[in-house]
Order: sequence, then structure tokens, then C-alpha cells
Amino acid sequence: MPTISMFYGIIIRMYTGKGEHNPPHFHAYYQDCTILVNINKCEIYEGQFPKKEERLVLAWAELHKDELLADWELASHGESPFKIEPLK
Repeated sequence: MPTISMFYGIIIRMYTGKGEHNPPHFHAYYQDCTILVNINKCEIYEGQFPKKEERLVLAWAELHKDELLADWELASHGESPFKIEPLK
């Protein structure tokens, strides 16, 4: 699963493969926590993060929604997604 961004100790990854399930989403990791974020809605639909890190991930997702959707298209066709600028 390629890493597409990292910021403030948070790692953002996206699975690649033709069988990847909808909705378009990415995986975020922070310490021992994992969340799945729906790209279209910019909301968490599985897992939990500390509130501060949750807000950072969702803000980043809003800022990079178009890039995330483009990466989803690549990943869902088995291609490697592009890196996305971290939150600064």
C-alpha cells in the first residue's frame, strides 16, 4: 500500500488494485490508530483517531480532494498513486 503523504506523525496510504472497494477512500495511521476516510464526503467511516489528528486529516482531505480522487482512479486501476503535498 503506497504512502501518498505524511504530516505531523500521520501517514496517509491508499491501496492499489482493480478489486479495491468503494467508496473512494484512503487509510490514515497515527501511532496505533487507523481510520478510513471517504474522499467524496471527507468523513471518517471506520476507525478512530485522537480529535486533534482527526481534524488535521479531514482538513487535509478537504484541501486535496481533487488530487485524492485522481489518485483513487489510478489506484483502482492498479497504478501507483502520486504523492500529495503534506499539511503544513
